[in-house]
Amino acid sequence: MPYYKYAAITDTGGNTTGVVEAMSLESAQDTLAARGLMPTSVSETSAPGGAGGGEGFFSALNLRMMKVKPQDIILFTKQFKTMLHAGIPVLQSLDVLEAQTENLKLKGAIISIAADIKSGATLSRAFAAHQNIFSELYCNMIRAGEISGTLTEVLERLIFIVDHEFKVKKDIKSALTYPAVVVTALVIAFFVLIIFVLPQFVNMFAKSGVELPLPTRICLAIYAGLTHYWHVGLIMLGGIIFAVSAYFRTDSGKIFRDGLYLRVPIIGPVFKKAAMARFASIFAILQASGITVLESIDILSGTIGNHYISRDFRNLREKLEQGRGLSGPLASCPSFTPMMVSMVTIGEETGNMEEMLKEAAKHYDYEVEYAVSKMSELLGPILIAGLTGVVGFFALAIFLPLVGIMQNAMKGL
Repeated sequence: MPYYKYAAITDTGGNTTGVVEAMSLESAQDTLAARGLMPTSVSETSAPGGAGGGEGFFSALNLRMMKVKPQDIILFTKQFKTMLHAGIPVLQSLDVLEAQTENLKLKGAIISIAADIKSGATLSRAFAAHQNIFSELYCNMIRAGEISGTLTEVLERLIFIVDHEFKVKKDIKSALTYPAVVVTALVIAFFVLIIFVLPQFVNMFAKSGVELPLPTRICLAIYAGLTHYWHVGLIMLGGIIFAVSAYFRTDSGKIFRDGLYLRVPIIGPVFKKAAMARFASIFAILQASGITVLESIDILSGTIGNHYISRDFRNLREKLEQGRGLSGPLASCPSFTPMMVSMVTIGEETGNMEEMLKEAAKHYDYEVEYAVSKMSELLGPILIAGLTGVVGFFALAIFLPLVGIMQNAMKGL
């Protein structure tokens, strides 16, 4: 959002100046009025701390690039829930949170939310104005809490969701860190051997007259290509990266990419089970909060975290609008596991959907934890085999010709 520099008169008659973040000039004026200020001048500026040049510009840029970590959201939600549960009014709670929050981007969002509420906006609408910080799911859950009058209970569930998903993502990232380091080391070693080690033997091989084995010929061809056509390869690589990244920014590209993730051996099942766990836990919470099935499907479509599965949700919604129930259409979606379909079917038949979804969420949470630990165990031997293959290939490429040269030398004696 843009920033607006203002000069205003306080309620005590004093003068004050500053910068406020708002959607428009009118919104900035409303925000100042909600704070008890009478603006005398308001103008847009590119920086929160100056008139738009030099240091102020970089301050604004740093603020925009600043990230709000999941830990910040978890702490904010816990404190907000605790104060509301204690009977402290929303605006007073936000004022306390604004004073306690260290993250400047989150602090600015809290100030803006409080100002919007003072201007007459609902809590969910005020949060929805900052979806770069608070996810669509977060905002919809706040709306569900407002509608049902169970805001503190909804915040408790939000704490669980954000905290749980942060731990799952952290576990997956931790499991993939070692493979990523090893693969990077393999790529670096490959180019070092091709560019710096192999050239030391090229002249020797050429003068020996020995028939070079296939591994050596492959290495020499790669070396020649990197030496004479590196600029062409660099341009082609850049073009491929640009084209692929541009395609992955399209809807069809996102669906193809996320579908590919689900089909990757070893890693794919982890992503699928994580998506099932997220679906079950969020759907259970939405059902408990009084959100209809159709509204829940809309929310899940934007928050499941996988565009391939989100496409199935859109198809699922069309079938639900035809009054065909949930379990039947769900069974026709290839992204959903048979167990998930069975749990939803039992929940529909018994009228105990929320409990069945909770049980499914617990099961898939365990499955994700087990799959992540198993993934680490399986990737280790694969990486060792890959490392052995690369080292062995270069050993053959260099030492086989040397053996041929030594044999020729022995025959000459």
